Amino acid sequence: MTDKNSFAASVQSKKGRLYAVIQVKEDGKTKPVWRALGLPEGTGKSKVQKAYREVVSKFEIEYAESLVRRGNPAAGLSVFDYLCAYLNRAKSSIQINTYESYHGMIYGKIRRYFEPKTKLTVGNLQPKDIEDFYDSLFADGVTANTVIHYHAIMRRAFSQAFKDGLIDANPFDRVERPKKNKYHGDNYSEEELAALLELTRSDPIYPAIILAGCMGLRRSEALGLRWSRIDWEQNTVLLDTKIVEYERDGEKVVEPVEEMKNKSSRRTLPLPGPVCEMLGTEKEKLEIYRKMLGNYLTPLRMGRRKRWNATIYFRKHTWPGLG
Repeated sequence: MTDKNSFAASVQSKKGRLYAVIQVKEDGKTKPVWRALGLPEGTGKSKVQKAYREVVSKFEIEYAESLVRRGNPAAGLSVFDYLCAYLNRAKSSIQINTYESYHGMIYGKIRRYFEPKTKLTVGNLQPKDIEDFYDSLFADGVTANTVIHYHAIMRRAFSQAFKDGLIDANPFDRVERPKKNKYHGDNYSEEELAALLELTRSDPIYPAIILAGCMGLRRSEALGLRWSRIDWEQNTVLLDTKIVEYERDGEKVVEPVEEMKNKSSRRTLPLPGPVCEMLGTEKEKLEIYRKMLGNYLTPLRMGRRKRWNATIYFRKHTWPGLG
């Protein structure tokens, strides 16, 4: 079994246990490095593949970081390897959905472009090389706004390389950032919003729609609203939680995060009359559901994988009721 990684690797068994055997080339010689998968022989293929990818990816990051620690010149560290090490280093300081987004970019288009270009390293990367990468992104059909995201993460990573003394200057400072696509926003008229609310009144996500439509909340804010943050006497609500959605190991993950996009996003807003009325109605419904269903307001298991019942998940987790 093999997978696409920076190092050639395979899965092998030894004394009834499974290992990833990674081929590392140093000083012109190749030597195998064994890393345990923590699984016995006979484990299912999907579980083995998942453990294999995680072990090899972790080794790639550790190896890149070890090059830096051993004092190897920056010219010997590939662009992809350095970005992997940077991402691992930054993981604890960024939000999980941001980390997953960066991971997708680095292990996606950045990897496909830079991994074959072994002569491009942290120390010799030039503005022209960066511009060529951006041209390849545009050739793939991505928008200027997407290219700006790549520019931002790579510039930030190389700024860290400059601070760490790996390079004398950041080559991204000499590259003009692509011009952002002009966004022409649109909004519902009062009549259109009224029609939408009427059509979705019986839908489970009606509360989120009325919150977004009447208060201008982001989707993540509307879904992250909590009962404990509502002041029923003052008719206000504190927005301090959002719902994030990202992919991990090919599975979609949805979870609440008590950290807003920026400081100004954590705010207290007045609740309009229709919104207060809707919230009161929803709270009464939930009390009735709890009395009727009790412990059944829990995640449901369907088939081989855990899936959330949409209505129950929405009412218990992504709708007021988190706190």
